Amino acid sequence: MATEANYESGEDYVVEFDRFRFGFNSSDFEQRVTAAAVKLGLVADNELDEDETADLVQLVERDWIESPRSGLGQYLVRHWERVSLVGGESLVYWLKKLVFRGAWLDHRVKEGLLDVSWDDSAADFLYRDPRGDRALLDLADVPSWHEFQFRG
Repeated sequence: MATEANYESGEDYVVEFDRFRFGFNSSDFEQRVTAAAVKLGLVADNELDEDETADLVQLVERDWIESPRSGLGQYLVRHWERVSLVGGESLVYWLKKLVFRGAWLDHRVKEGLLDVSWDDSAADFLYRDPRGDRALLDLADVPSWHEFQFRG
């Protein structure tokens, strides 16, 4: 595991994914987990209350929700068999992947290895080689949980 490839914004949450070990402060981790849930369509927007956020954080940190604190957490526990896998894709895996993808990209930008810009037509960020070469990576599409979106 290469140290320079790891991301760290704090030590409140230290999580491993693939071959990386990332440390997050609470606020950073909560924002990344919420953004991942929005991107997947699990929730409609990032306007979650403290308990909803805590349930999502626990899901990503521990791979399950032990004691739901919110309607969102109760929904996920109650419907876990339907929600946990969609089209053969794991909800927990994709939440973690998006949290780590965002942190990895941010770290690469900070290190000067990627340039970032906003694409209005795609309503998303674009990442390019700062030397002007082709884009270093095209972000793969993500599966959708819109069908199972929590509508508290």
